[in-house]
Amino acid sequence: MARAPRGSVTIGEVATAAGVSRATVSRVMNHLSTVEPAMARRVRAAAEELQYRPSSVARSLSLGRTNSVAFVVPDLSNPMFQQILRGTMAAAAPHGFRMLVAESPENPDDEAESALEARLRCDALVLVSPRMTDDALRDLLPQIRPAVLVNRSIDESSTPALLVDYASGIAEIIAHLVALGHRDLVYLAGPSHSTSNTTRIDALRTAAHRHPEIVVRTLRGGATVDAGYSAADAVLASRATAVVAFNDLVAFGLLARLNESGVAVPGDISIVGFDDIELARYATPSLTTATVPHVELGGRAWELLREVINGDSTGHQRMHFKPRLEIRASTGPVPPARRAKLPSTSTAGLEHLPPDAAAPALSWRLEESAAVLEGPDVALARYEPGDRMPQVHAPRPHLHPVRTLRGIALTETSPRDHRHHYGLSIAVADVNGTSHWGGRTFIRDEGPTLLQNHGRQVGDGMHVANVNATDLNERGSWLVGDVKWYDHHGAAQLHENRMIGGVLLPDADAWALHWHSLLHADHGALRFDSPATNGRPGAGYGGLFWRLPMAEKTIVLTDSGTGEDNAHGSSSPWLAFAQRRANVWTTLVLAQATDTARPWFIRATEYVGAGPALAWDQPLTVAAGDTLELDLTAVLVDRQLDQRDAADLAHLARSRTVVPSSSRVLG
Repeated sequence: MARAPRGSVTIGEVATAAGVSRATVSRVMNHLSTVEPAMARRVRAAAEELQYRPSSVARSLSLGRTNSVAFVVPDLSNPMFQQILRGTMAAAAPHGFRMLVAESPENPDDEAESALEARLRCDALVLVSPRMTDDALRDLLPQIRPAVLVNRSIDESSTPALLVDYASGIAEIIAHLVALGHRDLVYLAGPSHSTSNTTRIDALRTAAHRHPEIVVRTLRGGATVDAGYSAADAVLASRATAVVAFNDLVAFGLLARLNESGVAVPGDISIVGFDDIELARYATPSLTTATVPHVELGGRAWELLREVINGDSTGHQRMHFKPRLEIRASTGPVPPARRAKLPSTSTAGLEHLPPDAAAPALSWRLEESAAVLEGPDVALARYEPGDRMPQVHAPRPHLHPVRTLRGIALTETSPRDHRHHYGLSIAVADVNGTSHWGGRTFIRDEGPTLLQNHGRQVGDGMHVANVNATDLNERGSWLVGDVKWYDHHGAAQLHENRMIGGVLLPDADAWALHWHSLLHADHGALRFDSPATNGRPGAGYGGLFWRLPMAEKTIVLTDSGTGEDNAHGSSSPWLAFAQRRANVWTTLVLAQATDTARPWFIRATEYVGAGPALAWDQPLTVAAGDTLELDLTAVLVDRQLDQRDAADLAHLARSRTVVPSSSRVLG
């Protein structure tokens, strides 16, 4: 069939070529479902062969519609609105609809006029975060139907709406900051006419009522980077220890100004954003923020709007999205010099227990995508799936933060010196050529090289299991499940059975965390290597690895002495870090099973971290069908321990955290 010049082919020629009527071609080109599938395929094939492109003007006239949707936002420069637009466009495109974007630059007086004008040019409208009053919005909605609202609703309106539960996001943020010891907080407010800003302020009042020990002050902010930058002096003058910003852009501006001023974040002040835009994880430091699924929000907005356009909806639908707190490096414990005076007894968090009480078990609480180990007064540990980690960091489930009973975090995640370090995790530099450590790979005779060889660990069915036993050593709840390891090509490497539990140690004013894993070589033999086995002496890292935050002073203890040089490469059954931040001491004791003690890889100067090494100076091989056991107990103490105390506490913790047998675990 001879091809006509593009644009010159008529609908009649397509009809003749396909052996159908012009009306049938029109219905197929307009994505109507009234044409028999085989006939529709014949029409599309003929149109493709003839390079037929329907006239958008003619189609609009014949159908009485433009197949376009207006998307109206208050600020196009905000990446949050861009993400919602992206999700809406992606969902609408397969249905033949395109988006016309209009902005009402944070001006509620012009917003209604902009929406009306955009609606006249399109078939429907998505109105995102309108700033106008309820009365103005109530008057506007009947004039712009069909429409859908995002981030706003009118109770009595028949316009469908998608809503973000900002109140729950704020509640999580405040709980996180309170657990870190913060009591003096500042909220950098958003635009005064923003409904979501009003919701945040109401949620902060509720949080302050729930936590009467905190003070929350509101400072004028805005919605832009410049607003955050300009507010820095007022924030510092407030003497607050933590700031909750209206959104991530405001937090970015504040971070920039504080960096210029030499103010350490989070060493001097903690900062939390809201939205989790794409740049949040790449800020310096990476930004703790509440994650909102903006792309999904946009896609769901189209789904609701399409139902209204097709007459399949009453318009009264409401969809709710709950934010999830993403804890990164911009939040930390309240500066010790600002911390409220703590009891001199070192029993913080355990005062309510009778002196002779048995050690109570700790309980895991499942959240939407994480798990939290609840303590007497603060959340002691959070288990993250790691699915949002960059691929170059070798994504993996990990624990962060892990806190003492007084709320001091003894883990660090994605720090500036080694972005691929994440709290406590199983991180191995080389498994059959795949990195589950992250970052660069050491190549013999070449040195550290960034390769595209990063694998992924994916949690599968992690759940809380209760142990049916009266024995103190085994009772309580454990976080259990499988983790599947994939190589850098996406092929399965091994599967892991993982169990994590915790117990209070009232007689030691401490608590213990236990991690137990079985790695099954069910996809073939495994070889574990390290930079040391590839030619870099002393770099035998890989296995269960704990990354700690830096401190003013760090003392390393083992059973045979003190100091980093003494500990590095030793097979001591336990290892301890005593750290001082201002006048506050903590100690972390790491203990191995005494019959399987491996050499310790340790750093205490360049950074602070340690773990038993799987391949200290020789590769570790696991035959196909065999199993490798990994086991570590950690004790977190709110005081300085000496060598003898650390040894005694390591022994006590091992005796109190026996891993239950599978027959005792009840799903």
